[in-house]
Amino acid sequence: MTRAAVTLAVALALAACSKPREPIADCTPVKDARPICGFHNPEDFVYLARANALVVSEMGAVDGSRPGQLSFFALASDTRTIAFPGAPEARTDGWGDSKCPGPPGPAFSPHGVDLGTRADGKLELLVVNHGGRESIEWFEVTDSPGAPALAWRGCALSPEGALLNDVAALPGGGFVTTKFLSKSHPVWSSLVALLRISNLPVYEWQPATGFRELPGTKMPMPNGITVSRDGETLYVNAYMADEVRKISRATGELLGTAAVASPDNLNWSPDGQLLVASHNAPMNEMLACGEIEKGQCPFHFSIVRLDPETMKGVAVYENAGPPMGAGTSALRIGDELVIGSFAGDRLLRVTLPDWATK
Repeated sequence: MTRAAVTLAVALALAACSKPREPIADCTPVKDARPICGFHNPEDFVYLARANALVVSEMGAVDGSRPGQLSFFALASDTRTIAFPGAPEARTDGWGDSKCPGPPGPAFSPHGVDLGTRADGKLELLVVNHGGRESIEWFEVTDSPGAPALAWRGCALSPEGALLNDVAALPGGGFVTTKFLSKSHPVWSSLVALLRISNLPVYEWQPATGFRELPGTKMPMPNGITVSRDGETLYVNAYMADEVRKISRATGELLGTAAVASPDNLNWSPDGQLLVASHNAPMNEMLACGEIEKGQCPFHFSIVRLDPETMKGVAVYENAGPPMGAGTSALRIGDELVIGSFAGDRLLRVTLPDWATK
């Protein structure tokens, strides 16, 4: 039997043997880590500095079978309010693709998000949506102290057959986004990714030209993505290759790699470093997370601080079990890490040690 066949057989066996681990039920702090419960799969988020609040993507289901929502989380008071769908907002079009059919319906299910600044100075929230349609949705963000707000402004329907994961705004009005599965063949594309076959790309979207596949970006299950300040360099998490890849957006040249186990989302830190969520659990534990209906998935994760120049990294926090497992995204705000999860009912607020903030 070939090595590829053995790998495939093992992956199938793990999937067949997966069973739910005992979820974390209580919401009790552990040392310097304090869980904030009452969410539903808070997979990704962005920070609004003036409002001192997060916009949180509470994911429903990747296949669109369950809806989700966007919420605001006020950091000073630990309070959560629904942002979309929710209280009626002024909905106007004008951003995104002119062929956008209108606002997302009640099936709306957000995934990756990013915050950008438009040419006129307005803040835009880009959201990967799986519910009702596969798309990138635009929201105008009002970053007001104590009263942030969202208003839907447009969309771009995804390329045919693509299941998207994360999105990053580009200077000038475009964005890049990762295709992590084939919508028509999700199981097969997952198995191909397990074999570390590089067949799924990063797309770029521009207002004048729409979507195009970027050269040099095919990899096994591209996941989180962000870009340099000038938009010329991509940082992409190759989830099944256990790598963060640094790629020239213009040429597709591979500029560097970092070995990180199953990297999920990545975000910029105020010190110019990248924060990468890494999944350190075996495949059967990760698959079992999808079966948890209440509480929090407990599997082992870490948050890696990565130097974007040298591509050298160090874990600044890791955990398995209470108070939270299955971390997906991290932001540093002051001396804290705020960490989200794709499988559970909570965010985590972690007070960083002094060495991790220098």
